[in-house]
Amino acid sequence: KRPHTCAKCGKSFSKTQELKKHQQTHTAARPFSCRQCGRRFRLKKFLVPHQKLHSGEKPFGCTDCGKRFAQKHNLLMHRQMHTGEKPFACGHCGHRFRQKYRLVSHQRIHTGERPFACAFCPKAFRDKHALTIHEWVHTREHPFYCAHCPKAFRNKYTLTIHQRVHTGERPFACAHCPKAFRNNKALSNHQWVHTGEKPYKCAECGKAYSQKQHVKRHQRVH
Repeated sequence: KRPHTCAKCGKSFSKTQELKKHQQTHTAARPFSCRQCGRRFRLKKFLVPHQKLHSGEKPFGCTDCGKRFAQKHNLLMHRQMHTGEKPFACGHCGHRFRQKYRLVSHQRIHTGERPFACAFCPKAFRDKHALTIHEWVHTREHPFYCAHCPKAFRNKYTLTIHQRVHTGERPFACAHCPKAFRNNKALSNHQWVHTGEKPYKCAECGKAYSQKQHVKRHQRVH
């Protein structure tokens, strides 16, 4: 049952919150404005991290390497890179993670669960972060600016990875060989070459692959 209907286009939603999100695609409401550059945002939580790009404020420092961060949770994630700690293990394949939410999201690869539905289209996602990024496709929001070039991004993680193109930083080193990578996902995919792990299976024939793009390419055969 979807009792909440958009007066503009007739699309219906089960929750009032979903309807309000959808209506912003028609109104393009962005009430929060940056005083430095005039860029406008739909929510205040997007404006605040954007403003730190102008101020350069990074109050949280790593005691091991001195690298500084604008937000505490980014520092905590960075610290685990030094310790190598990965306390959360997948019961299906044994893959380990630094954060519990990454484990939960990963396990949905095995179960096929996609509990986070887009308010604007039929797509659904394994985690809330992926949903948020996707919904910016509808709202056309790119709140994270690169300090080195004009590019802007939908989330801070993608911005951080992009900035390493400029800095040359490759902080994720392989434990089995001299290779290093710009992000943890690229490192994880690479390490499967050493471990032989193949977590991505074809639903049609069961053939397994170490990388998602390889199973997608294979599925075109079917």
